[in-house]
Amino acid sequence: MKLHTKIFIGMVFGIAAGLIIKSLGLSPATLDTIIHWVEPVGRIFMNLIFMMVIPLILSALILGIAEIGDVKKLGRMGMKLLIYTIVVSFVAVMIGITMVNVFNPGSTISEETREYLIGQFGSEAAAANAQAVEIEQDERTVGDIIAQIIPRNPFQEMVNAFDAGHTGGGLLSVMFFALIFGIAMAAVGEEKTATLKSFLEGLYEVVIKVIGYAMALAPYGVAALLFNMVLNVGADFLLSLLWYVLIVLGALAIHQFVVYSIVLKYFAKRNPVTFMRDIGEVTLTAFSTSSSNATLPTAIRVSIEKLKIPKPIAHFVLTIGSTGNQNGTALFEGITVLFLAQVFNVDLSIGSQITVVFLCILAGVGTAGVPGGSLPVIVTILISIGVPGEAIALIYGVDRILDMSRTVLNVNGDITAAAYIQHVEEKAGRLHEAPAGGAQQE
Repeated sequence: MKLHTKIFIGMVFGIAAGLIIKSLGLSPATLDTIIHWVEPVGRIFMNLIFMMVIPLILSALILGIAEIGDVKKLGRMGMKLLIYTIVVSFVAVMIGITMVNVFNPGSTISEETREYLIGQFGSEAAAANAQAVEIEQDERTVGDIIAQIIPRNPFQEMVNAFDAGHTGGGLLSVMFFALIFGIAMAAVGEEKTATLKSFLEGLYEVVIKVIGYAMALAPYGVAALLFNMVLNVGADFLLSLLWYVLIVLGALAIHQFVVYSIVLKYFAKRNPVTFMRDIGEVTLTAFSTSSSNATLPTAIRVSIEKLKIPKPIAHFVLTIGSTGNQNGTALFEGITVLFLAQVFNVDLSIGSQITVVFLCILAGVGTAGVPGGSLPVIVTILISIGVPGEAIALIYGVDRILDMSRTVLNVNGDITAAAYIQHVEEKAGRLHEAPAGGAQQE
């Protein structure tokens, strides 16, 4: 049985068991005893995820930035791809944040449910949120904010990243450290950093393996977490969760069929309908595997054979894009962070939402191109804005369908980027291939 099927079964079992036990009218003491025995299962699962957050940020983000930012190796195409990634990811995150602000999915839950969730997960979030409000009232300048983000001691920030009382930059400082380290690593060159890169690649693979072990416990962890939630508040939260799923799918559809179509028509000079029809095989592979990395061979083959994208461009853009250009993941992260902030009644100012946009774009570069790879990264963003990282457990049960859908956006975005790079290079007279299949003759 596939893992996502097990997680879905765990979600259904946890909800059903909670509703059944709740309907029996047991005494509060008996309910507390049941919760006492079930709760550690969910906590063990979450702790395993938390354990890997810092090494994942360091390895994935440093490698992602180093590969994209190596201007000596990548030259013109590298810079164009970097700019494309930032711009299109920014548009994706803004679509997601706008959808959340318009529809407010997290505000539909009852006060009873919200009080339970805050009591269950939100003690550290309340402290962090209070600290954020206090800092905002200090009328800090932009320079003060930047100074706090730049870590004096990055190891201290790593140690205190999950401490709500920490006054430093926390996870934001860790991400900044990884960003600067990756840029510097690219500038030094591959010859001198080959051993370091090999170490980071090994660390990354080990982290992904450990996350895989943790995900093996996901069906039981999700069942325990949802069992306790339903036992305390009933199924009220499920309606809000459904609303959240529909908003994510709607935002992904807007980016796929509107934003990518605009890029294809006006910047890559291709027919969007023909283009999307030609990459149908890639779309199905991405949807079924939920992995940009697993879809990479199919994406390269289809791009070269059907879209007639030159082999060097296809290999370069799609290989780096499988980790570095993840528009769907950035969009999903933006919606999820704001949704959970609404659930926990954390009021985000415009400045805080801009911070979320920045973090989602940055995190999209370093997110693992494997199923569930974005969830540990979302934890880091949640904590940075005063929402408990454990809140991510609330959306685990529905993440599979969202993961499949955002992977489609990620992979299609990579191929769209390759078509854009091809057009720019042809326009500059650097390529002499015949116009690609599906291109508009102008």
